[in-house]
Amino acid sequence: MLPLSLNQIRTAQDRIEQVHQPDQFEPDEDFRVVAPVSLAFDIFKDKQAFRLAGRTQTTLELKCSRCLEPFTAPVDQEFDLRYQPHTVNTGEGEREIEEDDLTTAFYENDEIDLGQLTHEQFVLSLPMKPLCSDACRGLCPVCGTNWNKSACDVKPVWEVPPLAALRGLRTKNSETGTDAGRER
Repeated sequence: MLPLSLNQIRTAQDRIEQVHQPDQFEPDEDFRVVAPVSLAFDIFKDKQAFRLAGRTQTTLELKCSRCLEPFTAPVDQEFDLRYQPHTVNTGEGEREIEEDDLTTAFYENDEIDLGQLTHEQFVLSLPMKPLCSDACRGLCPVCGTNWNKSACDVKPVWEVPPLAALRGLRTKNSETGTDAGRER
């Protein structure tokens, strides 16, 4: 947790710039923070409501979804979030979500957790399918060899059971001298 004490915010607008070390962030199953995290934002105060607008920058280590090898990816994520006291969150039954609801979070004990804010930004910056490179060849599905590093001796078998009957038909036609619906 990286707490931001809201009691220290005395003016209507302030600028905050911080650098956090990678070991200050909780491990995540999808990525690992491998470089210092730069967090810079303007904070706007309106009574008990706060708006944080800025950016976070770092480098994450991800696993390639094809070859499972680790690789690094830069993060440069902008954010614009509103925070209200948790007591405002009354949970007043069902209602349609509005655009402002997607950028509104809640704080407790006069603190905003900047660790949670940065974690959310990291997750939002992740690609849907992380790849070490667009040309990644992946792993052999039979023996597990990383095709980016070496070839394997497994011969591909492309026989798909629903289409196996067509293969038999092709063999039968070649024996009789016909070709799929027309005679030679």
